[in-house]
Amino acid sequence: MKRGIFITFEGAEKSGKSTQARLLCAYLRRRGRKTLFIREPGSTVIGEKIRRVLLDRRHDRMSVPAEMLLYMAARAQLVEEVIRPALAKGVVVVCDRFLDSTIAYQGFGCGLGVDVLRRIGRIATGGLTPDLTLLLDFRQSGQHLKNEKARDRIEARPDAFHRRVKRGYIVLARRSRRRIKVVRVRDDVRATQAHIRVLVDTCLSMRSSDTRKR
Repeated sequence: MKRGIFITFEGAEKSGKSTQARLLCAYLRRRGRKTLFIREPGSTVIGEKIRRVLLDRRHDRMSVPAEMLLYMAARAQLVEEVIRPALAKGVVVVCDRFLDSTIAYQGFGCGLGVDVLRRIGRIATGGLTPDLTLLLDFRQSGQHLKNEKARDRIEARPDAFHRRVKRGYIVLARRSRRRIKVVRVRDDVRATQAHIRVLVDTCLSMRSSDTRKR
């Protein structure tokens, strides 16, 4: 492949996306694919510092616009420093969260205008869009977060917020059916991963076919 493939994982809290993303990377590497796992916010020096600020529960007075702009800043650095160079080398980049997260969380969840977020997102990403987005959907309500101590500032938000986020993700999936594929989370991690691998293998096959035609 002359250009790599950009795959993102999305989903509400506790959906298991980080685990599934890492399992996918291991699978792709076994098949001989150059693969890079990254997370948002983070995976750069600047991004990791921003991550600590965003998730620190002591920062309970942070405004929603400030929160959104910090996510965008970390994303801009990640795209410039890591993602674009890796794609240029033909690497399969697997990212735990990307722009859809900001639209779901700060847009649908917190009430910021989705159109405004998209415009700012285009600046932050330089117009980079994932080739495939895997949205992990599970049927539990936001109340599952009460069963264990919330680890960070976002997880600690009310159930109503997390329900809005989940609804927002479904809206995004309906609007971008070709890119966003909904993966129903099953009790068996391996069954969920099997579904993910089928979707990714199909994407890789289509990309290889398109490359040969050129």
